[in-house]
Amino acid sequence: MSEQSEQTVPEEPGASGDERPEARLDRAVRAAEQALIEFEIAVETFRVEVENFSRLHHQKLGPMYSRLDELDALIAEAKAARSGDPEDLRMAREARALVMPMPGVEELFHDWLDSDGISDDASAMLTDRSVKPPERVRPSEEVRRLYRELVRRAHPDLAQDEQERARRDAFIVRVNAAYGRGEEGLLRELAEEWAAGPAPQAARPSESEELYARLEWLARRKEMLSMVAGELEESAIGAMLRMAPDDPDRLLEEIAEQLLAEVSEREAELAAFGTL
Repeated sequence: MSEQSEQTVPEEPGASGDERPEARLDRAVRAAEQALIEFEIAVETFRVEVENFSRLHHQKLGPMYSRLDELDALIAEAKAARSGDPEDLRMAREARALVMPMPGVEELFHDWLDSDGISDDASAMLTDRSVKPPERVRPSEEVRRLYRELVRRAHPDLAQDEQERARRDAFIVRVNAAYGRGEEGLLRELAEEWAAGPAPQAARPSESEELYARLEWLARRKEMLSMVAGELEESAIGAMLRMAPDDPDRLLEEIAEQLLAEVSEREAELAAFGTL
């Protein structure tokens, strides 16, 4: 046998195949965890946007919708009074029932109502007078950045130990609440609190069964979040928000203009009955 044939050919790095299957599975689990965290951040961000847009929608447009309902009831009642037809009378009763006050409605719209009924801001929506815009409650870009950073660092899914997971759960509840209110200062305080707290315990699963169970849990969590995201997107407010994700305030203004036009049409129709 020649000397050349006795030489051993060196193997390329990573080609030995000596890496344990658990190590490759562990990397897959970590990647899935990070992907889930990013997805949760996106879903939570959209949920907050939908919730805040819904609040702005009710604050700014609620009085207009109420005015339209009242005009519809007055028109139906005027028609019924003129015709005396039983069907017209029934429709008038139904229209009036739609504008009957519900228990606690004053509490829901206390910012718009005063002791004399509809507030100055609400009535201004039905006139040419300027209206004080509702307080902006959508999180700023800095608030979003702080929120994403905190979630990435403190997310409960990054902990295997139950005690550490519970600590992270409680902390993230506070982070979510601050983010929902757009409180930049509080988020900075929470970031300092987390940095000063106990270091996260890194616990790598060593058994394949535990890693597979972890992947299954992550898959179920992703499926649940997908359902939540789908419900948000299919909701009326979510669909409206998707129409103008970069400028929802302008969308509200456009809707307000349409509602004002409808109010004018209803008032003209009612004036034809000589009751306005």
